[in-house]
Amino acid sequence: MTMQEKLSADLKQAMLAKDETRMLTLRGMMTELKNERVKKMKDLVESDELVVLQRCAKMRKDSIEQFTSASRADLVEKETAELKIIESYLPAQMSDADIEAAARKAIKDTGAVGKRDMGKVMKAVMEQCKGRADGNKVKEIVNRLLP
Repeated sequence: MTMQEKLSADLKQAMLAKDETRMLTLRGMMTELKNERVKKMKDLVESDELVVLQRCAKMRKDSIEQFTSASRADLVEKETAELKIIESYLPAQMSDADIEAAARKAIKDTGAVGKRDMGKVMKAVMEQCKGRADGNKVKEIVNRLLP
């Protein structure tokens, strides 16, 4: 079952249950996937779908941060609920130790010697961690490991 089919089936269940938050969130996720498919002009593979869902989750996290600083508890609660729904479709995130191991391997494989090689290392690590690790977390760990 593809992600689109799973979202569609879950949307039907949410509609029957009259779960407004879940319905809106699932529709938004389906729209994002459709937009990405149109943009790439081909069907998405699983890793592409995960990237799109990661982007949806990141937007919610950013919104939560903004609404928290603006003291809008009502909107924080709404965005948090949507984030939980989105995260239920994402695979478990890699731990810091796993990311660090992947980064050390990438540094060794690319022959990186300093901060100027960060781009090569980041590319290698992100290919390994695609959809399972936050790019900012990876950047932080790679930055710490490179002399």
